[in-house]
Amino acid sequence: MTMIDAAQIHSLFQTHYGQAPSLIVRAPGRVNLIGEHTDYNDGFVLPAAIDRATFIAAAPRTDRRVRVLAADLNETDEFAIDHIERSGMRPWSNYIRGMVRALIGAGHLINGADMVVASSVPRGAGLSSSAALEVATGYMFQLFHNLNILGEELALMAQATENQFVGVNCGIMDQFIVTLGKANHALLIDCRDLSYQEVPVPANAAIIICDSHIERTLAGSAYNQRRAECEQAVELLKPFIPGIKALRDVSSAQLASHGHVLAPVVLQRARHVVSENERVIASVAALAADNVAEFGRLMNASHASLRDDYAVSIPEMDALVAAAQRVNGCYGSRLTGAGFGGCTVSLVDNNAVERFRHEVAAAYLASTGRSATIYVTHASDGVSRIRPDSA
Repeated sequence: MTMIDAAQIHSLFQTHYGQAPSLIVRAPGRVNLIGEHTDYNDGFVLPAAIDRATFIAAAPRTDRRVRVLAADLNETDEFAIDHIERSGMRPWSNYIRGMVRALIGAGHLINGADMVVASSVPRGAGLSSSAALEVATGYMFQLFHNLNILGEELALMAQATENQFVGVNCGIMDQFIVTLGKANHALLIDCRDLSYQEVPVPANAAIIICDSHIERTLAGSAYNQRRAECEQAVELLKPFIPGIKALRDVSSAQLASHGHVLAPVVLQRARHVVSENERVIASVAALAADNVAEFGRLMNASHASLRDDYAVSIPEMDALVAAAQRVNGCYGSRLTGAGFGGCTVSLVDNNAVERFRHEVAAAYLASTGRSATIYVTHASDGVSRIRPDSA
């Protein structure tokens, strides 16, 4: 199902369960505009929620069972709240099961529910379809039982679900922006203390995501290696920069002065993280000054750093970024996500969107023999309730 709205999921629920849903919840996907591989270095990120979303239509049950229809997959699942285990047959269900378990683990009293889930967030594209499902599930139960859960707490619960139940060692960014996103804004998140600031996104520009359709087969092992290299850099720099706990605490000037103590590869990794943190802060200043051209320049510099210093790009991703950067009206483009495949993100003048779609798709096909899927999106609100009577 490529697109879904409240009316459609209302109808799906009514057809499947023979009654109208009590509520509909929408949770968006997300894209990171700038700030890559900074999160696990206690740094800064600038994601935006996007206007592709996961919807849940639901009605409460008086017993302790949860029944789910995953409409996109035409699969169903059912489990008891008092006996939640991971499902090998229905891996998509683990995001729901884990979130229910997290709510109970936090001391919240809940009963079962009938649910229908459908999404327009592409799975496997690095746009946080899993975080959207987790947050939507938690918010649904929160509304049903009038639970007092702050947005930050809901995001942390969803992250814990991913880490401890699903088994993916992700950071907090995805769940945080899915929960707290605001229309027409990105969110500057400090990954050390989880403070955040809303940053307006230019109204005359679209956020365009290009899916390379290259599976990120190396991303896991390379991710762990990069984390280890960053940690090594911090340990070696501590005698020269007292008090540092992460690369977030190192400036470019300090790295230039003391980088000689690092092996060349470790210096490169550190240089990316340190400069990327500085780019995130500079990009927020650029947007505040309505300097979209400078923001685009910083996006381009981010990609060059990911390619040259962090070494997480591949020729096909470089080709996709280069094709975007050549389009008149594209302010900037970069790889987004862990790397070694996945998606790029570009900021494009509204008047150039159709030209961008045509030229980038053609150039990518010509240079790689591959087709890209191109999503035109805008910054969206985080998780929210949509009343069935508005469907």
